[in-house]
Amino acid sequence: MSIFGRSTYSSAGYAAFRPSYPSVLYDRVLRFHGNEAPSFPSPPSSSPAAGTLLDLGCGHGLVARALAPYFSRVIALDPSAGMIEQARKLSGDNSKITFKQGGAEDLSFLADNAVDCVVSGQAAHWFDYSKVWPALARVVKRGGTLAFWGYKDHIIVGRPETTPIFDKFIYGETEPVPGVESLMRYWEQPGRNILRDSLQEVVPPEAEWEHVVRIAWDPNHVTGDISDAPDEATWLRRRLKLGELEGYVRTFSAFSGWRSAHPEMKCRADGGDGDIIDLMFDEIVAAVPEWKAAGDRWAEIEVDAIWGTILLMAKRR
Repeated sequence: MSIFGRSTYSSAGYAAFRPSYPSVLYDRVLRFHGNEAPSFPSPPSSSPAAGTLLDLGCGHGLVARALAPYFSRVIALDPSAGMIEQARKLSGDNSKITFKQGGAEDLSFLADNAVDCVVSGQAAHWFDYSKVWPALARVVKRGGTLAFWGYKDHIIVGRPETTPIFDKFIYGETEPVPGVESLMRYWEQPGRNILRDSLQEVVPPEAEWEHVVRIAWDPNHVTGDISDAPDEATWLRRRLKLGELEGYVRTFSAFSGWRSAHPEMKCRADGGDGDIIDLMFDEIVAAVPEWKAAGDRWAEIEVDAIWGTILLMAKRR
């Protein structure tokens, strides 16, 4: 079972600290689906909601809620019972959305040609495509669309000195601090590497899918320069506090695995002497004199973070 599906993983923390998706991303997905501008976030009155949306790996229901106004029915799946519980809680009494615990590989509960659009936000790297592609070929109707997207490996814009610190704690092959192992061996594979490689392994079968569009971009992790970044790919950029960025890093599945393996290292917020994330942010704050000078107020400092992104879209033949 994926770490996200374990009872020890905090679905509430995921919902609180994971970034939301901007209107420009949804607008592009809906344009591809309908061949016209849908004016996200409000569908024009002349274009009533129609069709069925299938959201795979829905997590806490973020995408399902955002796209529900554009479809008459939304079916959202996630293998984690905790995520489904969180999604239902956050979605209230939205009668359009049906949340169901289940994986992308088993769509046997759906009729043939039942789906107009299938989406997946930050989950497509987990799927078993030997089962997913045949399942989607059966349930997605001719002319229907697919949109899978994800993000990875953020940087703090204008602060390239912090990037090597993130990298050594998150992906380092050696101990970032003597006696403390990195998160590296706790990433679930091959999923993480598939995401870091911009879903290159996720290839819609030509016999069933056409008009494939793939837009991928990664920030320069050496210089931190994003001046040449294409607008269509820089859809995940956030102004946030360093404390919020710390909260985001704590939602990593690898950190959840690391914490289970090292219960003796408790975070300072829980009264401990510090865990790997505390140690990481000690070094990050120390690397920037202005942040270090802020002392205990470092968590309130605002930074500009940007993520590498991938958007894959295709139409059903």
